[in-house]
Amino acid sequence: MTEDFPDAEDYPDPGEGYREPESIAWYGLTDGLAALHLFGSDAFLRMQSNNLALVDQFIMDLETELLATYFREERTPMDQAMFLSAQSQMWIFAAYELMRTWRQRAKDVLKLHANGGLKLKAESLEKDQGYVHHGREARARELREMMADPALVLRLEEDLRHTHICFTRMEFIRVALAKHEVSGKPKAVAYAPGYGRINMDCGALEYQMSNGPMILGNISRRDIADEIRALSDRSRIPTPEDLKEFDASMNPPANPFGN
Repeated sequence: MTEDFPDAEDYPDPGEGYREPESIAWYGLTDGLAALHLFGSDAFLRMQSNNLALVDQFIMDLETELLATYFREERTPMDQAMFLSAQSQMWIFAAYELMRTWRQRAKDVLKLHANGGLKLKAESLEKDQGYVHHGREARARELREMMADPALVLRLEEDLRHTHICFTRMEFIRVALAKHEVSGKPKAVAYAPGYGRINMDCGALEYQMSNGPMILGNISRRDIADEIRALSDRSRIPTPEDLKEFDASMNPPANPFGN
């Protein structure tokens, strides 16, 4: 499923600067997601990731144009910024839902494996519906492949760890933008949800991730897209200990200053 993908070095590495949009292949984002087990083999998930990738290219052009206008006119062009803000937020919502769909499916399959239910679920999906249901057939094949090859279970567990940081950061800003809440704290009001500042390196709108009095960092739509592209690089899969430390950093003490 990943043998035809370009090498990982073809994609940007978040934290090492932003590449020029014209140097980023449109399929890089799709290939990042397709490297995940149960994603690359699903034609319908791939179709949605193609949509995400194509719109990503469109928005990167908007980000570049906004930054160029800002430098040329030495002011924020509000019409461009407002349109970019709308496009950016809609893209983040779509990216979140696609990643959430895959992660939930992966967790459900692992739960079936743990409970010894893969065979029963596959048989249920294979029951005659009176018509050909390609989606059910494909799901059943995936389950039987995992029954035949236990290494795929380990791969799926690894893929969930591989996407955890990217997804958690995406979820954090998605909750702020869509629900005006702090992720994991439904009663906590988000700080300035939807307000973004122009990143002076790539033109994307950056949103502040805050949890109470703590500022956890900034995140932009471009950051999320680059992190998804980087999923094709499997050389740095986080360990459970890494994820425990990351989760702690995203949920600091309620009163870090001791007042």
